[in-house]
Amino acid sequence: MHVEVSGLVQGVFFRDTCHREAQARRVTGWVRNTSAGTVEAEFEGDDADVDALVAWCRTGPPHASVERVDASGVPTTGDSRFEVR
Repeated sequence: MHVEVSGLVQGVFFRDTCHREAQARRVTGWVRNTSAGTVEAEFEGDDADVDALVAWCRTGPPHASVERVDASGVPTTGDSRFEVR
């Protein structure tokens, strides 16, 4: 699943918290800040776990203010871990 999160999502530990949430759910992939001020991520794993992580993105960490989450399916890549880029 490819996700782009808009709002106040940079400088609020979004990537770090997303990393911890992904590890807790055994989801692999990556998360990064974009130059447009959004957070972009790709999640791979059990459908229920990926869906739960996308749902988490709709709120994010305590200091985030999420305005929009765009999510779309993408081909799997076989990532073996989750990384912050």
